[in-house]
Amino acid sequence: MEEQLIFAWAMIFCIAIAPVYGECYSKTVTPSSKVEKVTNLHFFLHDTLSGENPSAVLVARANLTRKDHSPVPFGSLFAIDDPLRVGTEPTSKIIGNAQGLYLSSSQDASKFTIVLYADFAFTTGKFKGSSFSIFSRNPVTEAKREVAIVGGRGRFRMARGFAHIKTSYFNATTGDAILDYKVTLYHY
Repeated sequence: MEEQLIFAWAMIFCIAIAPVYGECYSKTVTPSSKVEKVTNLHFFLHDTLSGENPSAVLVARANLTRKDHSPVPFGSLFAIDDPLRVGTEPTSKIIGNAQGLYLSSSQDASKFTIVLYADFAFTTGKFKGSSFSIFSRNPVTEAKREVAIVGGRGRFRMARGFAHIKTSYFNATTGDAILDYKVTLYHY
């Protein structure tokens, strides 16, 4: 009987104390009155699948696409560490890199589309240590396309926005590409 009484008191104590602990995790903070900024960026992403030191490598490939001899058949997943450069030349200054994944997501080769999940980080200049993230569909065969920016860190904290992408160079045999990025970021 005494054990049941102790257990009952312990349960009452736990129920009574639970709301007190809940308040610690529900603190509401009024945001500061910081002004939203708009930043426009222009750079070139160099995506290299060929050669001795590729910046994009095949991580997984669907068994059903073995007969597809394109460099990026449907269902292929690539890990990337692509340099961001100030120009189209392979010797132009590197200002950062894009790290992440892209997935070949279109079954119709004439409408080649990837889904891109990448963090675009800057390693030099005014935005060194800052990055923004893209998570978006990228219809590669369209001359001009737009992808969504869904976040950021550093100077681009809480970023949102979009990037217009235009292909400056593409090699259909190797899959190597140079992409012209014009980015508009809204951030605090």
